[in-house]
Amino acid sequence: MDGRSGSSDARSSHGIIPRMERRLALFLPVAAAMAALPVGYTHWTAHQIQDRDQTLPAKMSRVKVATAPLGGWGNHSMSLVHREGSGEAELHETQSDILIIRDGEGSIVVGGTIPDSRRTTAHEIRGSKISGGSEQPLRGGDVVHISPKTPHQILLEPGHKIDYFAVKVDAR
Repeated sequence: MDGRSGSSDARSSHGIIPRMERRLALFLPVAAAMAALPVGYTHWTAHQIQDRDQTLPAKMSRVKVATAPLGGWGNHSMSLVHREGSGEAELHETQSDILIIRDGEGSIVVGGTIPDSRRTTAHEIRGSKISGGSEQPLRGGDVVHISPKTPHQILLEPGHKIDYFAVKVDAR
């Protein structure tokens, strides 16, 4: 006999080969799709963001803010931010901020000066407040762009919270 007639191969008769073929048929398109994604592409599902967001209140700092980095790519980075208190006045000498407000409400003061400014890192200035700035309301769905060298401060009323994405972009 040539092996094709008579008793069949034990693997074929028990369905092992057809099961392997089905699994391979399911795996190959997924592998091809993953291989086709460009370098630097990142995707977070709403569920992944929600899971990460739920860990933030436990990480609250003494100034009532918690952050979770989402990644950094060359000249920009992104973080999740949860705030339960007003922030310090700040000024970034070499970065723009883009804030995408997800939930909650507060306000942002922009412009003016930081009277008690102090350097906290190489290109970062902080202080307790802004003098002479303009206060703007913040609510879920708002998007804010803050240019480098612009004083800004997020303010919250007692008992309020705000959640947002913070995108930092290095200036050219």
